Amino acid sequence: MRRREFLALLAGAAAIQPSASMAQRLKVPTIGVLVVGSPASERFWRLFQQDMRELGYIEGRNVQYQFRSDMGQAGRLPALAEELVRLQVDLIVVWFTPAALAARQATHEIPIVMALVGNPVETGLVATLAKPGGNVTGMAAIGAELAGKLVDVIRQLMPGVRRIAALANVTDPFSKPFLREIESNGAAAGLMIDPVMIPSSTELDASFSALDKEPPDALIIQPSLPIRRVAELAVHYRLPAVSFVRDFADQGGLLSYGSDEADAYRKAATYVDEILKGAKAANLPVQQPTKFQFVVNLRTAKALGLTVPQSMLSRADEVIE
Repeated sequence: MRRREFLALLAGAAAIQPSASMAQRLKVPTIGVLVVGSPASERFWRLFQQDMRELGYIEGRNVQYQFRSDMGQAGRLPALAEELVRLQVDLIVVWFTPAALAARQATHEIPIVMALVGNPVETGLVATLAKPGGNVTGMAAIGAELAGKLVDVIRQLMPGVRRIAALANVTDPFSKPFLREIESNGAAAGLMIDPVMIPSSTELDASFSALDKEPPDALIIQPSLPIRRVAELAVHYRLPAVSFVRDFADQGGLLSYGSDEADAYRKAATYVDEILKGAKAANLPVQQPTKFQFVVNLRTAKALGLTVPQSMLSRADEVIE
């Protein structure tokens, strides 16, 4: 082969090979998603994908997802997080504190976006909300403060309340600020607060059976517990139960008062978009919810023989009848 022909062949081969920058542009990002197994996580996953589609990310076309749920077994989260790291995902979206902590333990390099995580500063996920540092940012839930606010909501619903039990998830570090706020607000109102520590989902039935021996007036539920089963047991034992995730009321709980989760998931998707376009997680301040929802399940109230004051119904964003 003549030298001129050889050089022409090389030039032709180079022309059909994408440049490094073009190959990078053609690469489809993979987003890892790690959640605590709960009925509420299904709503998160559906809304988050919808928000990503509205931002132009179509699964199978310009984005891929690797979804992992602990299926109600919190001990699986570290292994699931490590699996996502091995898959070399470009970013990890986490839902609830245990999932966020597992992801943070598994990687300090891959960006992590919190879809809704309680007290990220206290649990060590970020340095501060304004300057998170590291590889974690996203949406922080105002969970602990709202747990305390639920004490006031119960007092409005049941003026004669004297004793409230707080069901806390032992495997979730958020249980500490959750209980602290409830106990603080309860003490200020002169109420007795009984912490009920739930070590695993298999202990729920036994815990309710024990409560039935000396029933409290009401329950406040930490949302990382299996809320559908908690709602069923609360109705079975005729205990008014409240929480601060909207899905609790949807699943049969008496009421929920908390952040507008749909708005939080939309903002988390925006953070994912920014990071995929080159932003650094360390430079994106953690946001807190600015919208809140009050949902009352009137069917459950009737099943419990409770009359919800009209003043509360008129303030509700939604009444389930």
